[in-house]
Amino acid sequence: MLLIATPNISELKIPFPSSSLAQIALGSLAPDPEPRKEGISKELDVTEDILHVRWRADEARILRVSINSFLEHLCLVVETMDLFGPPVA
Repeated sequence: MLLIATPNISELKIPFPSSSLAQIALGSLAPDPEPRKEGISKELDVTEDILHVRWRADEARILRVSINSFLEHLCLVVETMDLFGPPVA
């Protein structure tokens, strides 16, 4: 008997007021690698004004921890954007 475990997958799409703010968020969040190298991966990209995040994890618990951590960082990035205002062209 062959048992193939499928990873837990989660996707999140976060809209921003503009594509430049979405790119700033990507630049702020992308450098943070997963602390645990094995069992989890995270991909980020931007399409127009939408930040896309996709996780794959071997265990639901690891996926939950990674998503929670990401959302905390995202909140900090958005609060910082609100504090400093839109980027100056």
